[in-house]
Amino acid sequence: MDNASTLLTFARETLEIELAEAKRLLARLDDNFVRACELLLNCRGKAVISGIGKSGHIGKKIAASLASTGTPAFFLHPAEALHGDLGMIGRTT
Repeated sequence: MDNASTLLTFARETLEIELAEAKRLLARLDDNFVRACELLLNCRGKAVISGIGKSGHIGKKIAASLASTGTPAFFLHPAEALHGDLGMIGRTT
């Protein structure tokens, strides 16, 4: 098999796996998803997204996506929060 065929084969196999997993997500949508959506939709202030490690990387992307689509949001690293950045969080009245 030449390099182009190998790359195309791997790409197709990868997409097949990802499509199968995406279909499995349909069964996992439940009331927790609805609650998360309602929390964000009813948020009167800024959404604070937090996480460490891979969850932190994903959290940064989520915060950026929310902010770019009109929901005020920012990422707060938990370790930084413990060392003074909690001041970025306030109450809405």
